[in-house]
Amino acid sequence: MSPRKRPEPVQVVKQRRDAALNALAGAVPYIRFLGIEFERRGDELTGIMPFRQELIGNPLLPALHGGTTAAFLEITAVMTLNWAHLWDDLEAGKLDLEGCAPEDLPRLPKTVDFTVDYLRTGLPRDAYARARITRAGRRYASVQVEAWQDNRERLYAQAMGHFVMPAPRG
Repeated sequence: MSPRKRPEPVQVVKQRRDAALNALAGAVPYIRFLGIEFERRGDELTGIMPFRQELIGNPLLPALHGGTTAAFLEITAVMTLNWAHLWDDLEAGKLDLEGCAPEDLPRLPKTVDFTVDYLRTGLPRDAYARARITRAGRRYASVQVEAWQDNRERLYAQAMGHFVMPAPRG
Protein backbone atom coordinates (compact mmCIF):
# COMPACT_ATOMS: atom_id res chain seq x y z
CA MET A 1 0.00 0.00 0.00
CA SER A 2 1.51 3.30 -1.10
CA PRO A 3 1.46 6.27 1.26
CA ARG A 4 -1.37 8.71 0.71
CA LYS A 5 -0.40 11.95 -1.02
CA ARG A 6 -0.34 14.82 1.42
CA PRO A 7 -2.80 17.62 0.53
CA GLU A 8 -1.42 20.98 -0.50
CA PRO A 9 -1.64 23.81 2.03
CA VAL A 10 -4.85 25.81 1.60
CA GLN A 11 -2.93 29.02 0.82
CA VAL A 12 -1.14 27.32 -2.08
CA VAL A 13 -4.47 26.14 -3.50
CA LYS A 14 -6.04 29.60 -3.11
CA GLN A 15 -3.06 31.29 -4.75
CA ARG A 16 -3.19 28.89 -7.72
CA ARG A 17 -6.94 29.48 -8.17
CA ASP A 18 -6.59 33.27 -7.89
CA ALA A 19 -3.63 33.36 -10.29
CA ALA A 20 -5.58 31.29 -12.84
CA LEU A 21 -8.66 33.52 -12.59
CA ASN A 22 -6.57 36.70 -12.87
CA ALA A 23 -4.75 35.30 -15.91
CA LEU A 24 -8.01 34.36 -17.65
CA ALA A 25 -9.74 37.70 -16.96
CA GLY A 26 -6.61 39.77 -17.57
CA ALA A 27 -6.15 38.32 -21.06
CA VAL A 28 -9.43 39.82 -22.33
CA PRO A 29 -9.01 43.53 -23.13
CA TYR A 30 -12.75 44.29 -22.93
CA ILE A 31 -12.91 42.91 -19.37
CA ARG A 32 -10.10 45.29 -18.43
CA PHE A 33 -11.76 48.17 -20.33
CA LEU A 34 -15.03 47.77 -18.40
CA GLY A 35 -13.15 47.25 -15.14
CA ILE A 36 -14.94 43.96 -14.42
CA GLU A 37 -13.53 41.92 -11.56
CA PHE A 38 -14.34 38.42 -10.35
CA GLU A 39 -14.73 37.23 -6.80
CA ARG A 40 -14.22 33.53 -6.27
CA ARG A 41 -15.79 31.31 -3.62
CA GLY A 42 -14.70 27.76 -4.30
CA ASP A 43 -15.78 27.01 -7.86
CA GLU A 44 -18.40 29.80 -7.95
CA LEU A 45 -17.69 33.17 -9.54
CA THR A 46 -19.40 36.50 -9.01
CA GLY A 47 -18.76 39.21 -11.57
CA ILE A 48 -18.40 42.73 -10.20
CA MET A 49 -18.64 45.82 -12.37
CA PRO A 50 -17.56 48.78 -10.22
CA PHE A 51 -19.44 51.94 -11.09
CA ARG A 52 -17.71 54.54 -13.23
CA GLN A 53 -19.32 57.62 -14.77
CA GLU A 54 -18.33 56.39 -18.27
CA LEU A 55 -20.78 53.46 -17.88
CA ILE A 56 -23.81 55.80 -17.87
CA GLY A 57 -25.90 55.62 -21.04
CA ASN A 58 -28.66 58.07 -20.10
CA PRO A 59 -27.35 60.98 -18.01
CA LEU A 60 -30.87 62.35 -17.44
CA LEU A 61 -31.98 59.38 -15.31
CA PRO A 62 -28.99 58.50 -14.79
CA ALA A 63 -28.90 54.86 -15.95
CA LEU A 64 -26.24 52.33 -16.88
CA HIS A 65 -25.87 51.86 -20.63
CA GLY A 66 -27.77 48.79 -21.87
CA GLY A 67 -24.78 47.64 -23.93
CA THR A 68 -22.57 47.79 -20.86
CA THR A 69 -25.08 45.68 -18.94
CA ALA A 70 -25.32 43.13 -21.77
CA ALA A 71 -21.52 42.92 -22.04
CA PHE A 72 -21.22 42.46 -18.27
CA LEU A 73 -23.73 39.58 -18.35
CA GLU A 74 -22.07 37.90 -21.34
CA ILE A 75 -18.58 38.24 -19.86
CA THR A 76 -19.81 36.72 -16.60
CA ALA A 77 -21.37 33.81 -18.52
CA VAL A 78 -18.22 33.16 -20.58
CA MET A 79 -15.89 33.37 -17.58
CA THR A 80 -18.13 31.06 -15.52
CA LEU A 81 -18.19 28.52 -18.36
CA ASN A 82 -14.45 28.70 -18.81
CA TRP A 83 -13.85 28.38 -15.06
CA ALA A 84 -16.10 25.31 -14.84
CA HIS A 85 -14.47 23.82 -17.96
CA LEU A 86 -10.97 24.19 -16.49
CA TRP A 87 -11.78 23.40 -12.85
CA ASP A 88 -10.84 19.69 -12.80
CA ASP A 89 -7.46 20.25 -14.49
CA LEU A 90 -6.76 23.26 -12.29
CA GLU A 91 -7.56 21.33 -9.12
CA ALA A 92 -5.50 18.32 -10.19
CA GLY A 93 -2.51 20.60 -10.70
CA LYS A 94 -2.40 19.76 -14.44
CA LEU A 95 -2.95 23.40 -15.39
CA ASP A 96 -0.81 26.32 -14.31
CA LEU A 97 -1.92 29.59 -15.88
CA GLU A 98 0.27 31.93 -13.85
CA GLY A 99 2.62 33.82 -16.14
CA CYS A 100 1.12 32.32 -19.33
CA ALA A 101 1.23 34.42 -22.46
CA PRO A 102 -2.31 35.28 -23.68
CA GLU A 103 -1.89 33.04 -26.75
CA ASP A 104 -1.07 30.08 -24.50
CA LEU A 105 -4.18 30.44 -22.31
CA PRO A 106 -7.16 28.14 -22.91
CA ARG A 107 -9.55 29.38 -25.58
CA LEU A 108 -12.81 30.97 -24.50
CA PRO A 109 -16.27 29.61 -25.34
CA LYS A 110 -17.84 31.26 -28.41
CA THR A 111 -21.26 32.86 -28.15
CA VAL A 112 -23.98 31.36 -30.37
CA ASP A 113 -26.77 33.59 -29.07
CA PHE A 114 -27.35 35.77 -26.04
CA THR A 115 -30.68 37.25 -24.99
CA VAL A 116 -30.88 39.94 -22.32
CA ASP A 117 -33.99 40.91 -20.35
CA TYR A 118 -33.74 44.41 -18.87
CA LEU A 119 -35.93 44.26 -15.78
CA ARG A 120 -35.34 47.73 -14.32
CA THR A 121 -33.02 50.69 -14.65
CA GLY A 122 -29.38 49.99 -13.86
CA LEU A 123 -28.55 52.65 -11.27
CA PRO A 124 -25.25 54.53 -10.99
CA ARG A 125 -23.66 52.06 -8.56
CA ASP A 126 -21.71 48.81 -8.51
CA ALA A 127 -23.31 45.85 -10.27
CA TYR A 128 -22.96 42.14 -9.55
CA ALA A 129 -23.69 39.09 -11.69
CA ARG A 130 -23.69 35.36 -11.22
CA ALA A 131 -24.12 32.72 -13.91
CA ARG A 132 -25.57 29.23 -13.65
CA ILE A 133 -24.72 26.60 -16.23
CA THR A 134 -27.95 24.85 -17.20
CA ARG A 135 -26.43 22.46 -19.75
CA ALA A 136 -22.81 21.61 -20.35
CA GLY A 137 -21.62 19.12 -22.92
CA ARG A 138 -18.27 18.68 -24.59
CA ARG A 139 -19.16 21.04 -27.44
CA TYR A 140 -22.22 23.05 -26.36
CA ALA A 141 -23.37 24.82 -23.20
CA SER A 142 -26.33 26.89 -21.99
CA VAL A 143 -26.02 29.51 -19.27
CA GLN A 144 -28.42 31.73 -17.32
CA VAL A 145 -27.08 34.95 -15.78
CA GLU A 146 -28.61 37.30 -13.23
CA ALA A 147 -27.45 40.83 -12.39
CA TRP A 148 -28.33 42.94 -9.36
CA GLN A 149 -27.04 45.99 -7.57
CA ASP A 150 -28.00 46.48 -3.93
CA ASN A 151 -30.29 43.51 -3.35
CA ARG A 152 -29.82 40.06 -4.88
CA GLU A 153 -33.60 39.58 -4.88
CA ARG A 154 -34.14 42.70 -7.06
CA LEU A 155 -32.54 41.84 -10.38
CA TYR A 156 -32.02 44.64 -12.85
CA ALA A 157 -31.18 42.33 -15.76
CA GLN A 158 -31.02 38.65 -16.63
CA ALA A 159 -29.86 36.75 -19.68
CA MET A 160 -29.78 33.36 -21.35
CA GLY A 161 -26.95 32.34 -23.63
CA HIS A 162 -25.79 29.39 -25.70
CA PHE A 163 -22.12 28.76 -26.37
CA VAL A 164 -19.84 26.48 -28.35
CA MET A 165 -17.11 25.14 -26.09
CA PRO A 166 -13.52 25.34 -27.36
CA ALA A 167 -11.81 22.26 -28.71
CA PRO A 168 -8.72 21.30 -26.72
CA ARG A 169 -5.44 22.75 -28.00
CA GLY A 170 -2.94 20.45 -29.58
